[in-house]
Amino acid sequence: MGQSKSYIVLWLASLVVLIAGVMAAKTVILPVILAVFISVICNQPILWLEKKGIPYTISVLIVLVSFALILMLLGSIIGTSLSNFMKELPKYEANLRQIILSVINDLNALGANINPSQLIDLIEPGKVLSFTSTAVGEIGRLMSDSFIILLITIFILLEAKSFVTKADLLERMQGTTLNHLDKIGNNIRHYLSIKTIISLITGLFIWLWLWILGVDYPILWGVIAFFLNYIPSIGSIIAAVPTVLLALVQFGLGGMLWTALAYLVVNVVMGNVVEPRVMGKGLGLSTLVVFLSLIVWGFIFGPVGMFLSIPLTITLKIMLEQNESTKWIAILLGTGDETKDILEKYKER
Repeated sequence: MGQSKSYIVLWLASLVVLIAGVMAAKTVILPVILAVFISVICNQPILWLEKKGIPYTISVLIVLVSFALILMLLGSIIGTSLSNFMKELPKYEANLRQIILSVINDLNALGANINPSQLIDLIEPGKVLSFTSTAVGEIGRLMSDSFIILLITIFILLEAKSFVTKADLLERMQGTTLNHLDKIGNNIRHYLSIKTIISLITGLFIWLWLWILGVDYPILWGVIAFFLNYIPSIGSIIAAVPTVLLALVQFGLGGMLWTALAYLVVNVVMGNVVEPRVMGKGLGLSTLVVFLSLIVWGFIFGPVGMFLSIPLTITLKIMLEQNESTKWIAILLGTGDETKDILEKYKER
């Protein structure tokens, strides 16, 4: 019993040291992780171009140049719109404060006893309006390392074919299988490809609806909706709150309700109807694990960790499945249906 306790304490201490080390080195680790995930996404169109008879090196060049141009376009849109929005932020904040004060005065006239200054200090309208843009600004700052990320991606893709040969050699030398690496790549590629398409459609619909309504900076909010849709559970809410408040400042209650309806309809249809059908078998992660992974990876890597929380957790789960001593952790991370299937297999033995 004493040995068991010592093992648990040692394991937890090692985990804390590992997390602290990763957090300290995140400026180095994050670009590498992003480059790996970008390589996984780019590998599919590269293979498609190669099947069309285009040499592998040229295919890599075409895909990466296209990817870089898209990043530059998004960076330009975000930079210009965000700069203009931040200039106008004091005006929006003042108008929102006035609206809140008006509502409080009406409530106090009906008998409520609300201290206006305390409530406004608690809500801090300016921070609410700028929170989403600040989160996207963090992604923009990471894009300042885009040259390094691009270089790492290039080297990974150019070495991709030799990785297959090396993996085959290791399997023969050690008598073990590395199929789990293929599984990780396929799962991440499947998830990120589907999520990118769903996020793109979500962003386009949000932009179009806001443009029709006349909300300021619709393309900024569309791009933000696209990026934050990668964050599970709360991303769409974070994207919606400042836009809904901006619509309240611009058009009053009616405009706010129409804007809220836009986000509700688009995210319910895309997130709860389209995405589950296209995603197929799902992520293999329980709903609770998806939410907790958001918190854990966000704590370790900041906002970028929230974007990458699902791919990182999928990778971790598959790696844990490979070792009998850690397989139980992978089972805890899995869905209820997956656990039932494993239980049925054990009953059949």
